[in-house]
Amino acid sequence: MTPVKGKAFLIHWNTSEAEAHAQSLRESGWQVEIEAEDGARAGVAIKADPPHVVVIYLSSLPSHGRETAHYLQSTKATRSIPIVFVDGKEEAVEKTRAKIPDAIYTSSEELDRLLQQFTQP
Repeated sequence: MTPVKGKAFLIHWNTSEAEAHAQSLRESGWQVEIEAEDGARAGVAIKADPPHVVVIYLSSLPSHGRETAHYLQSTKATRSIPIVFVDGKEEAVEKTRAKIPDAIYTSSEELDRLLQQFTQP
């Protein structure tokens, strides 16, 4: 059994893709919770049980991901949780960088390697 690296909350507005990405993270040792339908519900869940990192995919409905991240950064209980944006078209990434400049931006291929910095001892 792989030791748990930490807890990640994954947000992706396509349920089947979210499940596939979450499965990949679980196989590499992450405990993963998913939200694929409601950004407000994601915010409530993250506030109630804060993960070590929030992963938001920009490949589907990037405006929803931006709004969810903006909420997380504007709420005292969640503003210190690192946010990692993954993939997305160039325009979506640029708009997101403008609104959420402190986030981390990466690709699906680099995500697992990048998440190593959030691994819990």
